[in-house]
Amino acid sequence: MASITIRNIEDEVKQAIRMRAAGNGRSVEEELRTVLRDLASEDGGADGEAGEIKASLPLVDGGTESSALSGTELTGRTVLLIISGGIAAYKSLDLIRRLRERGAAVRVVLTEAAQQFVTPMAAAALSGGHCYTDLWDRQTEIDVGHIRLARSADLVIVAPATADRMAKMVQGIADDLAGAVLLATRAPVLLAPAMNPAMWSHPATQRNVEQLKVDGCHLIGPKTGEMAESGEAGPGRMAEPLAIAEEAARMFSPLVGDRPLAGRHVVITSGPTHEPIDPVRYIANRSSGRQGHAIAAACARAGAKVTLVSGPVTLPDPQGVDVVRVQTALEMKAAVEEVLPADVAIFVAAVADYRASRIAEQKTKKTEGGLTKLKLTENPDILASIARHENMRPALIVGFAAETQNVEAYAEEKRIRKGADMVVANDVSHDSGIGGAGGVMGGERNRVALATAKGVETWPEMSKDEVAERLVLAIAEQLSA
Repeated sequence: MASITIRNIEDEVKQAIRMRAAGNGRSVEEELRTVLRDLASEDGGADGEAGEIKASLPLVDGGTESSALSGTELTGRTVLLIISGGIAAYKSLDLIRRLRERGAAVRVVLTEAAQQFVTPMAAAALSGGHCYTDLWDRQTEIDVGHIRLARSADLVIVAPATADRMAKMVQGIADDLAGAVLLATRAPVLLAPAMNPAMWSHPATQRNVEQLKVDGCHLIGPKTGEMAESGEAGPGRMAEPLAIAEEAARMFSPLVGDRPLAGRHVVITSGPTHEPIDPVRYIANRSSGRQGHAIAAACARAGAKVTLVSGPVTLPDPQGVDVVRVQTALEMKAAVEEVLPADVAIFVAAVADYRASRIAEQKTKKTEGGLTKLKLTENPDILASIARHENMRPALIVGFAAETQNVEAYAEEKRIRKGADMVVANDVSHDSGIGGAGGVMGGERNRVALATAKGVETWPEMSKDEVAERLVLAIAEQLSA
């Protein structure tokens, strides 16, 4: 079978197939082949109803409908993609596909420099429409086309956002079509920087980045890795197209549109703590900080002033968040108390329960038996101490509980025992089947139970970003009650 053509399919089924394809990293045609193959291999598949495709199969391999539909915020939206002149421009062709798979209508502007890397014909073919290249085009500018482009977009994405393009944006230079559109648009702007590490770290670029944030632009990336130039590595790689498309979808979430935490100060702890034993060793746990950082980012999108007190992690700082870095539980407790008062405190960090009673000045040798006789001291309970703070208890206290059994029961028990208003508990056991072979800790997915005074509510498995958004909406609802 060389190709697949299917007509007369309901719109919701079409959208489900697009979302399934996007979640599995396939084209729509590849996904349809997979669906048909799976149906054909099922017992009695030939007698099944075609309309049961959506109900009988998971929309994403190993996932759930909730996770696959995370990009539906782009359905019916118009995204204007500006491709500027960098080697990463080739990735932007895949970005067009990713955006369209999520239901967006994509219009493309290619700068003159970008045309050295990708062609207008390729961009037009993938977007399914005209590719715009010239501010002085007779056909498109006869009725001030650049203004129409700017005003018809629900979102403008600049990918790659080169150092030159960002500098022009800061200065308000509109000497080409991309510059004119960026000055005229009223839509949110998402930038995906891409450049050599030396260019990214240059003070001029960093000043421009900070100014663009002040001007209201959103940034994703850059990532750290190998560059196109031989022997070059560092921060400067453009974020992957799938990540950019997902970030574009999140920008249309209720958090961004309604800003339910505007005017609120939220304090969040994230990551592990490292409790030193000697100059080499420390006590720690497997926490990656992904869930805490995702919640911090979601709170910022919801309009809150966010202070993130983070233990040692390898994650980038969430955009629009003030970050305080700590190592130990004692440092984390002091940092939280220092940034109070706050309206909400969310304790996501996996704080080590114990620390060494004495930190050795030199590395302890195994032959001395020092490690077998290690004396431990209990660390302070940061959640309980802030929940019972006499003067500066936040209006809403949210705790987290990492459990390996009896998740719902332990969530409610911890909420009462710690004096919290909410407790989010999750199963972090390796055999939970959540987040891959390593489990929730370090993974990108989660399944939680939310305990409140009204009872315990179990949420389905979803990405940690989705957990974050849903939790922030629950917090906003609780604050407004």
